[in-house]
Amino acid sequence: MKTALITGASSGIGEATARLFADNNINLILCGRSKERLEPIATELSRKVSVSTAYFDVRSKKEVEKAIFPVLDKHTVDILVNNAGNAHGLAPIHTGSIEDWDAMIDGNVKGLLYISKPIIKQMVDRKFGQIINIGSIAGKEVYPNGNVYCASKHAVDAINNGMRLDLNPYGIKVSQISPGLVNTGFSSVRFKGDKVKADATYNGMKPLQAKDIAEVALFMVLRPAHVNISDVIVLPTAQASATVINRG
Repeated sequence: MKTALITGASSGIGEATARLFADNNINLILCGRSKERLEPIATELSRKVSVSTAYFDVRSKKEVEKAIFPVLDKHTVDILVNNAGNAHGLAPIHTGSIEDWDAMIDGNVKGLLYISKPIIKQMVDRKFGQIINIGSIAGKEVYPNGNVYCASKHAVDAINNGMRLDLNPYGIKVSQISPGLVNTGFSSVRFKGDKVKADATYNGMKPLQAKDIAEVALFMVLRPAHVNISDVIVLPTAQASATVINRG
């Protein structure tokens, strides 16, 4: 059986991916910040597969190293799902919050690198592994007021492509999933708990659900050894681009 390490596994796409992987006999290393939220998921899924947990904030290099090196001493990671990330605020560049900018760059870009490097080393040594980076339509297009968030996801797109090039000699698969609107509580975080603004994101249309993205990840994982799905953009039917949405 293969083992997958999933970041941001306590909710949303990470949780949905963990559940679907467990249903398909993939052992799990579930990572997140909140033990309170992650532990019940780990306990439930441990009835199906082997489940380990690690608690850290991907934005902290020290926390990542303290948590992940003991994990790698005990486990071989076959699949890395880089899901942890965040969006903070939606504002023009001249009024944006530097604190929000730092949070997005630290989480979406630096955090992805912090967790990937030690796991990639293990994969390179084995000449085997698969990495799935969760990007965004914001990594393909820039939309008004999305400046730094879009920049962070464009960075994920570039890192994903760079990983594929650098790891090609070692037979390591590298893939990216770039979703459009997904109803995972993402908007609630972006609008700092403002429910009215968060709900308005999905008014008049049916967004993707976390499981829709998890199913794409599973499809990638189940391909034969000679097949790598390098990049997939997944949109709700009502969404044609980052800014074109049919709201009925």
